[in-house]
Amino acid sequence: MSSMRRDTIGSGAVTDGGADNRSGSDSPFSFPVYRAIWIASLTSNFGTLIQAIGAAWMMTSLTTSPMMVALVQSTTTLPIMLLALLAGAIADNQNRRRVMIAAQIFMLVVSITLVCFGFAGLLNPVLLLIFTFLIGCGVAINAPSLSASIGDIVPRSVVPAAVAMNSTGFNIARSAGPAIGGLIVATLGVASAFLINTVTYLPMIGILLRWRPVYPEKGLPSEPLGAAIRAGLRYVAMSPHLRVVMIRASFFGMFASGVSALMPLIARQFLAGGPGTYGLLAAAFGIGAVAGGILTARLRDRLSAEHIVGVASLALALGSVMTGLNISLLVTLLALAIGGAGWVLGLTTFNILVQLASPRWVVGRALSCYQMCAFGAMAIGSWITGAAAIQFGVAGTLWLLGVVQIANLLIGWWLPVENVGALDLDPIDRSFEPETAVPVSALSGPVVIAVSYHIAPDDVPQFLAAMADYRRIRRRDGASGWTLLRDLQDAERWIERFHVPTWVDYLRHIRRRTREDLVLVEKLHGLHMGSDRPRVDRMLERQPGIPPFDAVVAAQPPNIV
Repeated sequence: MSSMRRDTIGSGAVTDGGADNRSGSDSPFSFPVYRAIWIASLTSNFGTLIQAIGAAWMMTSLTTSPMMVALVQSTTTLPIMLLALLAGAIADNQNRRRVMIAAQIFMLVVSITLVCFGFAGLLNPVLLLIFTFLIGCGVAINAPSLSASIGDIVPRSVVPAAVAMNSTGFNIARSAGPAIGGLIVATLGVASAFLINTVTYLPMIGILLRWRPVYPEKGLPSEPLGAAIRAGLRYVAMSPHLRVVMIRASFFGMFASGVSALMPLIARQFLAGGPGTYGLLAAAFGIGAVAGGILTARLRDRLSAEHIVGVASLALALGSVMTGLNISLLVTLLALAIGGAGWVLGLTTFNILVQLASPRWVVGRALSCYQMCAFGAMAIGSWITGAAAIQFGVAGTLWLLGVVQIANLLIGWWLPVENVGALDLDPIDRSFEPETAVPVSALSGPVVIAVSYHIAPDDVPQFLAAMADYRRIRRRDGASGWTLLRDLQDAERWIERFHVPTWVDYLRHIRRRTREDLVLVEKLHGLHMGSDRPRVDRMLERQPGIPPFDAVVAAQPPNIV
């Protein structure tokens, strides 16, 4: 977003302040757009938690199967795994405000239908799962656009605080929403809980309709959805920082969701309680989560990311085991609060790492991959937890979850997550386009790039080591067919060669280069002998016998290749 915008709330519109607009404060609440959306999200989160209590409790009334009860949470999180990649590509290539409006209206319509079925007494276990799945689909489409907008509204230095405040806002709702939901279900019935959730969509829709973000000119056409999804997957797979986060978040999420999935059974079987008891347990988990969100910012100043994830795993392990002991209601509430703090510490830390390790052009897709890994693992974990509860009982399953979280702590010794706050992922040049000898259209291609280096024999080992990493960066940004050649006629001449499908793909490849990548580029240029930069030849591949509509393009090297 443009750095020239101002962050204001006028009489009829909310205007985006932009990521580069400094307000003189490290608080995300100093940005009116963030503040307005945060408040609307808090309201919506209250409704979501109230509905979750109603849906989970209704399922215990419709069936005694632990599997079906656990599937209520699975159907809420499964759509995130199924639709995350599509939603991320949409977030990076479409108007995010319009995407969020469409998602919110979709969830509103589904919730209204659920209310009608609830009051009419027409719900059964399958229909209830279908409705929760559809609402989860709306959440899956909305989440990447909402999360990706954080870096557009606040500066990079404020992103961790903004992500932590988003988690805190959700868990403020988690701390009070379930208790309120339990009270509503106990006094007014489940359908009333669904109705209240329906109303809470309206503030967010109102804010989004008034918001008038000013997006920068892209300069290039949007990628087709299929190509955009592949580009996002490729970037995540070839970014070491992101790849580690995805693996760790998957394992963490799979077994972090177990306590929440079993909470209705803990209330009914362990404590012989009703919906009010269930709401109280969920509120204790939420209070701990709020504490975890507040602790995140403080711990980031004192501990590494890996140590924070370790603390989160220990908290979840302790909470699971204490809950499984079933000593008393007070001990169970304390255990759930500890588990809630660990839940948020871990997930918020992973979210921050993804935000800070992703350039703006791909952040929506990176976040969607994270959500797919974490929440998809939660859906699978909830199903596994339900199956384990049938086999080992609720208490045995909770103890097993504690042991698995200890295993997650040990994984950190082998595959630690790293701090990424110092990465400079701003693009080197947003508008660079090489000059060509003849006109070239966006779809001209395939385009072949050859970069010639002259390397002294003593520098060859350094050059090869740097090129190994450069190959990853080239492929990460869209190049294929990468090869490194050595000239048999000139022992000092090396040629890096790769291709991209079209000229517009090549322009995207160039503009995805970040200042962090520039360190490696300058190292390679430093190894190159001579006062000139390495020679860059850009060529169009042509088959013999086919009349060309473009001529070969060969340009002497500008600074960006």
